[in-house]
Amino acid sequence: MAARATWKGYLKISLVNIPIRVFPATDSAATISFNQLHRECQTRIQQKKWCPTCQIEVTNDDIVKGYQYEKGKYALIEEEDIDKVRPPSTRVINVMQFTDASVIDPVYVERPYYLGPDGQVAADAFAVMREALAGKAAVGKLALYGREYLVTIQPRDNGFVMYTMRHAAEVRAMSAIDELKLVPTKVKADEVKLAKQVIGNFEKEGDLTQYEDDYQKELQKVIDAKIAGHEVSAPAEEAPPKVVNLMEALRQSLERVSNTKKRPAAVKASPGKIAKHSPAKRARG
Repeated sequence: MAARATWKGYLKISLVNIPIRVFPATDSAATISFNQLHRECQTRIQQKKWCPTCQIEVTNDDIVKGYQYEKGKYALIEEEDIDKVRPPSTRVINVMQFTDASVIDPVYVERPYYLGPDGQVAADAFAVMREALAGKAAVGKLALYGREYLVTIQPRDNGFVMYTMRHAAEVRAMSAIDELKLVPTKVKADEVKLAKQVIGNFEKEGDLTQYEDDYQKELQKVIDAKIAGHEVSAPAEEAPPKVVNLMEALRQSLERVSNTKKRPAAVKASPGKIAKHSPAKRARG
């Protein structure tokens, strides 16, 4: 099924305005979700808004936003107050600067979207800007749904990928992590050399499409079994290995990879020949 655009507007680069469509880059339907039910009657639970002081259920008209400036003290903010600073939603992604794509720190990335041209006329200008942006990233702003988003746009395949970005004030500095102060500044060269050998044995092209969500697959099996009226037994949980000596653990890792590579391939039986096996033991009931 073809993807549906969730937003239409313009990509504004200086005096160039390219009509575009924005598509979600992720599929939320691929993740299994659940509803909360009352165990006894299997009715969906309603989430009600409750005031614990007045002991009553309140409606949306009775609710006001409050900013806590001291413990237990709030500044009440009405919608009219927010409207005074709320940016009006526009149909324009306004590009403010360009930079090398490599300098975009992934910690700032929030959510990905795909951009496509809105119509054949826009496709030509879209293609030119995509080629011109090779290796670069456009940084811009987008006012949407009453708030302002920082975005970066980069070429990808025959289109663009746009990321909504966190602002610097939303990203915690790594210096705030006290545990990182325990990390030594100097390491042993022989340990690093061995670690690089282990890493080298697992190096690949970086194709993430080869990995599947095993948890989702197993969870779907449990759901299918429940629907069919069956129970599913949980697999035995493996205890995590204890690493006592780093060098020994690295050596064992190399040996395991080496033994796997040397293992001979299974020999297939020729047609017409049947391998002899001992009788299978009967499973105990």
